[in-house]
Amino acid sequence: MNRLGELAPIQELEGLSRSGLTDELLTRDTPWVARGLMADWPMVKAGQQGARHAREYLLQFYQGITVGTFSADAKYQGRYFYNEAMDNVNFERAPAKLDQVFTRLQQLEAESDPSSLYVGSTTIDNCLPGFRQHNDVDLGERDALATIWMGNRSTIAAHYDLPDNLACVVAGRRRFTLFPPEQLENLYVGPLDFTPAGQSISLVDFDNPDFERFPKFREALANAQTVELEPGDAVFIPAMWWHHVKASTVFNVLINYWWRQSPAFMSAPHNALQHALMDIRALPKAQRKAWKAFFDYYIFEADESTHAHIPHEALASLGELDAHKAMRLRALLLNKLKR
Repeated sequence: MNRLGELAPIQELEGLSRSGLTDELLTRDTPWVARGLMADWPMVKAGQQGARHAREYLLQFYQGITVGTFSADAKYQGRYFYNEAMDNVNFERAPAKLDQVFTRLQQLEAESDPSSLYVGSTTIDNCLPGFRQHNDVDLGERDALATIWMGNRSTIAAHYDLPDNLACVVAGRRRFTLFPPEQLENLYVGPLDFTPAGQSISLVDFDNPDFERFPKFREALANAQTVELEPGDAVFIPAMWWHHVKASTVFNVLINYWWRQSPAFMSAPHNALQHALMDIRALPKAQRKAWKAFFDYYIFEADESTHAHIPHEALASLGELDAHKAMRLRALLLNKLKR
């Protein structure tokens, strides 16, 4: 039986530098780790000197904008999750000034059993203007969103993200545990509509997995990959890979670069899932099977042969999608939903 300390490692790419971040690496459908990829960043060097130095470095760029904070009582040991009844969450959200957050984090360092506090995914250019002039990575033509996470010990439940993600640890340590998308059924995912932070999460407590309640989680662990990152290290997490993230030191800073491989005019596929829940799931089994054939034919297995028998000028939505067609389809759907 695999335990969390006995999982397969994520592939490490030896000697990779930021200039070596090729399109091939940044479009892979499997994860990889690059040790020391950001080792020369001033932020990383400040973090290696300690939490105080890391906070002082960050505050050089702070211009007073309010940030969003998450806080949880010490009894939850940094695990951000639902409450016992699953009708609310076990943490609080509040706006705050970053310098005040850092003061509170410094106070928590002196406590033997501190509560958890962190600033969630925050756009760097808004919160810390000028930071990326000294601490950044060139991702080519990708329109990547750079965000930052700052706080003390925390555990973020396994979840997936739609964009590809280059996650860079620049202070503290973080352990990432990843699962390929096909492990969905073995992760015991919670509600789709009510989630702690936007994405559906695994209900399994990775620190104390209940294998009687979640027996298929053993299969998930057999297919998991893990790594513990130090300052300067980075992990590439492909879109739709489930990832559980545990920050383990008194002050941790993570920087994410997020980007999609699809055009900006495309909406989130989750919208299609919600439509299917409303319009397909309750159909008789034979009809669901028929619609599965439609989706396979027109979506999942589609290629040029799917519409080769139709004149090009008559393809409409079956042809190559562009911003104009996407807008027209969206308007059509909105009109139908209003009926």
